[in-house]
Amino acid sequence: MHGTRCTVSGKIVHLVPCTVYPKEDIMTIKEAQQSVDEWIKTYGVRYFSELTNMTILTEEVGELARIMARTYGDQSSKNNDLKKDLPDEMADILWVLLCLANQTGVDLTDAFRKNIEKKTKRDNKRHINNEKLQ
Repeated sequence: MHGTRCTVSGKIVHLVPCTVYPKEDIMTIKEAQQSVDEWIKTYGVRYFSELTNMTILTEEVGELARIMARTYGDQSSKNNDLKKDLPDEMADILWVLLCLANQTGVDLTDAFRKNIEKKTKRDNKRHINNEKLQ
């Protein structure tokens, strides 16, 4: 039982063990979806609408793009860019994607497995035979 969750009864706040937060360094996609869902239901009141979350996802990808352009690209950094945290921005994107999956009933474990199979069937020789990658 790792993590805690607040439950409110009247004005008294009780801390209840939370079982869906990561117990170890490894978290499955399913556990991540469950953790987000429990967090939203406990602290977030409810999910934002799917359209709002899609917009937030786009915003978060833009924040990641800004860091990438300034860190690995040719653009120079501004003072406030130095405070940006690449892993945190990636985690923000994952968070919103997990929200959208939960809201739309997508099992991301199954979807990702099928996506890898699709790419393997489609591209199993494409990249190996690409002279630009040799």
